[in-house]
Amino acid sequence: QVQLVESGGGLVQPGGSLRLSCAASGSIRSLYSMNWYRQAPGKQRELVATITDVGRTNYADSVKGRFTIFRDGAKNTVYLQLNSPKPEDTAVYVCNADLLTVRAMRGVYWGQGTQVTVSS
Repeated sequence: QVQLVESGGGLVQPGGSLRLSCAASGSIRSLYSMNWYRQAPGKQRELVATITDVGRTNYADSVKGRFTIFRDGAKNTVYLQLNSPKPEDTAVYVCNADLLTVRAMRGVYWGQGTQVTVSS
């Protein structure tokens, strides 16, 4: 079994900072790209940031220069650092991971999400 668990969400003031974590656990042989998505009420899910297995990153235009994605390979964990968040960043943030299990099955696994609310 493979599980992705997010943490770190909560209430943050505009201009503050917050760090989200997503830990992958279980029968994992290899982790490839890991991604953060978000979905706000009434809006479509949006890809926020991506990091490949070799550390290449990509960001949505709306968060470039403010958010940073990074990963700890030893911990099978991906992080999203939110700096200077804005009220429009309020959403449920969900991670996913493209991975290979110990039974040689490759697939994309999703976490349950963590709520981020940006408000004063």
